[in-house]
Amino acid sequence: MNQILVVEDEVVIRAALRRLLERHEYRVCEAGSVKESLEKYDMDSFDVIISDLRLPGASGTDLIKATSTPVLIMTSYSSIKSAIDSMKMGAVDYIAKPFEHNEIIEAVAKIIRENPSQRQAGPAEREDEGAPITGMIGSCPQMHELFRRIRKVAQTNSTVLINGESGTGKELVARGIHDLSNREGQEMISVNCAAIPENLIESELFGHEKGAFTGATATRTGLVEAANGGTLFLDEIGELPLEAQARLLRVLQENEIRKVGSVQSKKVDVRLVAATHRDLKQLVEDGQFREDLFYRINVMTLLIPPLRERGSDVQQLADAILQRTCHRLKAPTMVFSEEASQSIADYSWPGNVRELENAIERAVVLAKSSEIGEDLLAIDMDSQPEIQRAGSLAPAQSQSAEPVEELSLEDYFQRFVLEHQDTMNETQLAGKLGISRKCLWERRQRFGIPRKKKRAG
Repeated sequence: MNQILVVEDEVVIRAALRRLLERHEYRVCEAGSVKESLEKYDMDSFDVIISDLRLPGASGTDLIKATSTPVLIMTSYSSIKSAIDSMKMGAVDYIAKPFEHNEIIEAVAKIIRENPSQRQAGPAEREDEGAPITGMIGSCPQMHELFRRIRKVAQTNSTVLINGESGTGKELVARGIHDLSNREGQEMISVNCAAIPENLIESELFGHEKGAFTGATATRTGLVEAANGGTLFLDEIGELPLEAQARLLRVLQENEIRKVGSVQSKKVDVRLVAATHRDLKQLVEDGQFREDLFYRINVMTLLIPPLRERGSDVQQLADAILQRTCHRLKAPTMVFSEEASQSIADYSWPGNVRELENAIERAVVLAKSSEIGEDLLAIDMDSQPEIQRAGSLAPAQSQSAEPVEELSLEDYFQRFVLEHQDTMNETQLAGKLGISRKCLWERRQRFGIPRKKKRAG
């Protein structure tokens, strides 16, 4: 199956393109900017990149320099000059918005047909690289990319930073890196930095000498030293106090530790894998995280997609968790009812895999038959955000008479604005469409859709 990356900052357009391409049996990944694309994906792993010309932070043409993959540029700012400039910079083709669906499908098919070299590097090998890691489940494009990156970084000794929301399985990723590395036979020590009291964390990580502080009745080996020769996994590293951050920096720079209360240093050989759900760059700006440590740990970055962005993976995960839970609780084999399966697919799962596991365990405990009904899952559908997962439409949008893929992208914009401008202000309209107010104003001008005038008094 051919893989396509869609880079578009407008959520509605990106969602529509994804649905259109998936309907034609393409595997689709998406990003909202050039920066996000480069951080999340290996650009050379795609057959085609479809990118908007004007993106926040950098132009879509910057992707041309970053990869040998053919880049199809699209823009609503149609002009001969921009077309020529894009082609001169190396774009394989240029398409102007609004475009017909068959137009972009034909363009993609033509690019793939004329650039077979992209697949000659070994499609079988590529599939193997993206195969699931032991203990992890997933078949969506984002997870294939994650599996590929895990295998790649595991062969190095580089520090790894794992980014992901709470409950996405960051420790599983760390375990995968360790098990696939040359440290597999050694210890992997896992530490939740948020679970250790601030006054004890330095002692826990680096150890202490007898008498170093009140209560230190014996010399203690720290967790960093315990991981010597193996892997140290620091979960929620953003919660480390600044003093502990300084000590950790020394470990990374000098490969040595000094116990609390000691004047002697000791050499250690530890590979650090860190994880966080917080924005470390923002913590650096706020003075809560050392800048030098941030650059030390941000060597290789892995992004774990939230459950709401993983499509059919949710049901696959749910079935596997149900089977595992029944076995662990010594319960008879159970299945989900059709309604329960639909609720699992529709819910956004803000707590990610952890929330899914808890819901299923609760249902297994309470079940009176071999079928788990929707009620046992206790899913609160009313509490979830309007846009449930990447690429899905908000409820107000999805209630259109026709599905989004049957509308041209610009027709869809016009219809949405006309239908909702009586009940929404400009900020709300722009937010629903995933664009800025300035962009909304520009499109109103282009399509001749005036703003509703406020009535006096």
